[in-house]
Amino acid sequence: MMTPLLYSVAYSLLRARGRQTLVAAIGVTFSITMFITLLSFMSGLNQLLDGLVLNRTPHVRLYNELKPAPHQPIDLYSRGRRQHNFIHSIKPSNELPRIRNSAAVMAAIRLDPRVLGVAPKIQTQVFYNVGTLTLNGTISGIAVEEENALFAFSDYVVAGNFLSLKTVPNSIILGKGAADLMLTDLGDVIQVTTPRGERVQLKVVGLFQSGLLEIDKVQSYTSLATAQKLLGESSQYVTDIQVKLHDRALAPAVAQEYQQLYEVEALDIQTANSEFETGTFVRTLISYAVGITLLTVAGFGIYNILNMMIYEKMDTIAILKAVGFSGQDVQRIFVLVALSIGVFGGALGLVGGLGLSALIGQLPFHPASLPTVHTYPIDFNPVFYGIAGVFALITTFLAGYFPARKASQIDPVIIIRGK
Repeated sequence: MMTPLLYSVAYSLLRARGRQTLVAAIGVTFSITMFITLLSFMSGLNQLLDGLVLNRTPHVRLYNELKPAPHQPIDLYSRGRRQHNFIHSIKPSNELPRIRNSAAVMAAIRLDPRVLGVAPKIQTQVFYNVGTLTLNGTISGIAVEEENALFAFSDYVVAGNFLSLKTVPNSIILGKGAADLMLTDLGDVIQVTTPRGERVQLKVVGLFQSGLLEIDKVQSYTSLATAQKLLGESSQYVTDIQVKLHDRALAPAVAQEYQQLYEVEALDIQTANSEFETGTFVRTLISYAVGITLLTVAGFGIYNILNMMIYEKMDTIAILKAVGFSGQDVQRIFVLVALSIGVFGGALGLVGGLGLSALIGQLPFHPASLPTVHTYPIDFNPVFYGIAGVFALITTFLAGYFPARKASQIDPVIIIRGK
């Protein structure tokens, strides 16, 4: 049968059951809208939560870990003898946690085409002196510009200018939680006690807020030069080398390679933050499961409507087959009816999902621990819209195919004889 005629018959059937058709289309529209909105919001939320840690974490971290001396004196004394030594309570070797030849190592890493950037760092424990009290703290000495380029350091500085670390000698950017505990603000001078037992005065030039309160209570930042001065070390002293890659997925292999090549400990971002990766996967899986459930329910609604339409249109189907329409033509007609509902409802759903996501993305959201966040996080990923559109077509096609196959097998003689 000619295709335009099939389209005309399908259109007539849609108009004849206009109210049911509209209900089915609205079901598809609602499902697509909620599917896109749910995935967009959950993906944006995942990016926000993971960004609190992952954006501040190097893809590969090189460092030295305190370990027991590999060769104990008793082993050297008994070498060659037929005896085995059992040694307990071994103390770490007398070695600083610095990376040897750090400048040469960083220069070599920068030449690696897989590497986006390298930033040195010094980690040290201190005590913040508050009158007669002391608070535990951690100071990170950073190369200010490299740290900002790789880890968006300036986004977390909620007061002051991060570049002041580079221009103001003996300066510090305090964690917001630590500053609140010490009742300290910009321009104040605080005292810290270094691991060597010396008290040093540092000027507060900024406040840092990561969004994790327990970190903000202890963490602070200085320049590399200031951290080296606190520890009484030379300008070559570095405890960590932070590496950012173009492709984060390469981090485990690169970490293992660098560990063997430079004889240091190497930690990749997947190992360091495996719990965040798991949380992101679970939240995304739940979002997809809920969205697909909505689409499947809409598909069952279309299936029921087409079943009822076929039952009520038995006479019409019999007449169509009697005047020359084949069973395959009848099947195509009802599949066209189902796909028309899916295309119309799906198109409205895509527009509705985009509009609702944009509306949610404009709603004010001001969490106290995240000063850089002002609206609800939304991820306008085109993949979500593609998945929703394809799944809507597949669902409606299957919902129409089985009733259509049933309609194609109806014997018009039996129906006409019954009438």
